[in-house]
Amino acid sequence: MTERIDRKLAELGLSLPEAAAPVAAYVPTVLSGNLLHISGQLPFKDGKVVTGRLGEGLSVEEGQDAAQRCALMLVAQVKAAIGDLGRVKRIVKLGVFINSHGDFTDQPKVANGASELMVALFGDAGKHARSAVGVPVLPLGAAVEVDAIVEVGESPLAS
Repeated sequence: MTERIDRKLAELGLSLPEAAAPVAAYVPTVLSGNLLHISGQLPFKDGKVVTGRLGEGLSVEEGQDAAQRCALMLVAQVKAAIGDLGRVKRIVKLGVFINSHGDFTDQPKVANGASELMVALFGDAGKHARSAVGVPVLPLGAAVEVDAIVEVGESPLAS
């Protein structure tokens, strides 16, 4: 599966970033049983956090791009935690937090930037439950933050 994910990233013109270090008193991942819990990840572009508010300066498309960047960071954190993306059995759940103006109601469309990437990379195993929530502010002024729960197995799945 790792090779398939690498090929798909290349097809999409994307690459995994270096897994970001925590910015406060927490760890990026916790493995409990076969579930990997991944702390909220922010969108990075050119080494800087993508900031702004949806419905007030940022378009849905810009929000989707930010959500996709968060998803890339989630995958980078998974790889850093378990070493081999072939161990991913299922993306169980994404929690997507969107820095939104009070009148903005397209949070699900923004969250699709993360959800669609998970399906593109992991196929059926990338289909997940999800929350898409508008919030008035996020850490560092980020436009989007995404956390995840991922089921992992002991050995890599077939490619």
